[in-house]
Amino acid sequence: MTDLRIENATILTCDASDRIIDGGVVIRDGKIASVGEIRPEDAGLPRLNFGGDYLMPGLVQGHIHLCQTLFRHEAEGRPLLRWLQERIWPFEAAHTPDTLRVSAELGVAELLRCGTTCLLDMGTVRHQDSIFEVLERTGIRAGAGKAMMDFGEGTPTGLLERTAASLDESLSLARHWHGAAGDRIRYFFAPRSVLSCSGDLQQEIGRLSAAHGYGIHTHSSEHPEELAAVEAMYGRRSIDVLDSFGLCSERSVFAHGVHLDPSERRTLADTGTTICHCPSSNLKLGSGIADTVTLLREGINVAIGADGAPCNNGLDVFVEMRLAHLLQGPRHGPGALTPRDVFRMATTAGARALGWADRIGVIEPGRDADLVRLRRDDPRLGPGGDPWTRIVCAGMRDLVRDVWVRGHRVVESGTLTVLDEDRLRSEAPAALRAVFDGLESI
Repeated sequence: MTDLRIENATILTCDASDRIIDGGVVIRDGKIASVGEIRPEDAGLPRLNFGGDYLMPGLVQGHIHLCQTLFRHEAEGRPLLRWLQERIWPFEAAHTPDTLRVSAELGVAELLRCGTTCLLDMGTVRHQDSIFEVLERTGIRAGAGKAMMDFGEGTPTGLLERTAASLDESLSLARHWHGAAGDRIRYFFAPRSVLSCSGDLQQEIGRLSAAHGYGIHTHSSEHPEELAAVEAMYGRRSIDVLDSFGLCSERSVFAHGVHLDPSERRTLADTGTTICHCPSSNLKLGSGIADTVTLLREGINVAIGADGAPCNNGLDVFVEMRLAHLLQGPRHGPGALTPRDVFRMATTAGARALGWADRIGVIEPGRDADLVRLRRDDPRLGPGGDPWTRIVCAGMRDLVRDVWVRGHRVVESGTLTVLDEDRLRSEAPAALRAVFDGLESI
């Protein structure tokens, strides 16, 4: 961490009044020390003149699969269940610790360069330490956990666990990694879905989460085929099943929430459960479009995420923000979900979802310095409009100049400081071949 005095910035505070301040920010010991005027005692700090560029809170993605980044473009043209059973699960089962490391590094590199400073990751069943080690080493803020799968049609042997073993390994990982790197990393139980986990496993996850305070991260209500399979198995809808096992709570993040009835929405609102909206993924897999306008109106916290590269082909939060804004128009009319609404989904709502609402998502003194510098003078943004509209409707990842996580600059002038991208480019093809070779042994 380096103490720093940022000058001549257009500061998007994201506070309760959404103030926009022209001025400076001082970073000391990884935290925001002051906003606005530079104090006399900070005059001697190293200076960085923004030239009017935007300074905004680091963006938060509430649903990512780092283990899948290596499989980008390798699972095309399939709906959800076939996509999982025919491609994704076999690929994940073929991962080694080294191929998983490369996949996670590829994902983190892309996320940081697009201004994502915090993520919630669902790992795979095996070798989860490889992902945590990447998160620790690269400086990104993250909630993460090993995927839990002790049940399910089409699950490869390499991913199918015994219930007790799944719980034991998850608890061991949680004890080691929860609060690691000065509380930059937190553990989330990650039961893959209702269809991938036995009732016994889900019940115990609910109990352990309540007892220890670990978060819960799962998929729910994503695709019509999934819903039909859950109802055939339990005679109830997905949210009802999850709630019966104690998995709905303010510590829980459910990816997708595309198909929810009024009763399920009431349960989510009453329990404080977050839905993470993943528009590109839902479109690519033909899952549908989540009704985020209604979710927000009914008091449900809604974050945003790219999901995994094979069901998105990218991890760019700017793409997700633009789609989230546009997709509500056909159902609710133009402007029903405003750019400002979407920007909050990618900042303060994500921070709340991951339990860091008091630390990130707002630029004010005392908060952690998770910050992004975004070019303001690029012609593609245009000269008019408010900042939220310019960024959500026309923002692009290549406008990100600098990124800080807890005051550590992880992207400088568009270049990663924490990963060697040339090395990654050379390692990725061999790692993907190794996964393909491993398919033969599954």
